[in-house]
Amino acid sequence: MGCTAADVVAALRAAAAVVQEHRDELVRLDQAIGDADHGENMKRGFTALLSRLDTEPPDTPAKVLKLAATTLISTVGGAAGPLYGTAFLRASAAVGDAAELDRDAVARALQAALDGVVARGKAVVGDKTMVDALTPAVTAAACAEGTVAATLSAAADAAAEGASSTVPMVARKGRASYLGERSAGHMDPGARSTELLLRAFADAAAKA
Repeated sequence: MGCTAADVVAALRAAAAVVQEHRDELVRLDQAIGDADHGENMKRGFTALLSRLDTEPPDTPAKVLKLAATTLISTVGGAAGPLYGTAFLRASAAVGDAAELDRDAVARALQAALDGVVARGKAVVGDKTMVDALTPAVTAAACAEGTVAATLSAAADAAAEGASSTVPMVARKGRASYLGERSAGHMDPGARSTELLLRAFADAAAKA
């Protein structure tokens, strides 16, 4: 069974709920090594996205992803807006005009999202960023077999491990890098939000 535009909308609604639920956690994580605004910025962006989905739900998966991209770019502050916006925009381009997405299309979309984030943020694995969660997620999705839900679940599991791996790292990118060795011992908030979004997508796909 493919993933339709309605399924992508449902996944984004699930993500918005998870962002709301974990807003304070993301604030605390960012407070330790950043500006303390990641949770609130993500909440604002996904709240705005919910409003737009209510008024203008797109009719293809690509259009839904593009709407997410433009909304997050325009409403999420800090580095997260451009990075997540680019991720969704590249994913949108990767799936083309397909009415439904199979697991291969979802894996391609995740790869495109990662490529966009790397191009925009110039980060690599080990820099203590969202790339540390998204890279293993993409690898897991590419190797997964079965349904869209199974593919996203594998990606979310790998992202969780990737986010945990950022705890001992010393940040080499972004505001956290200003702290040097003091950035070690804290999970990167962008890696954590990446994990949360992928888990929300996986859970929504399992219910579709």
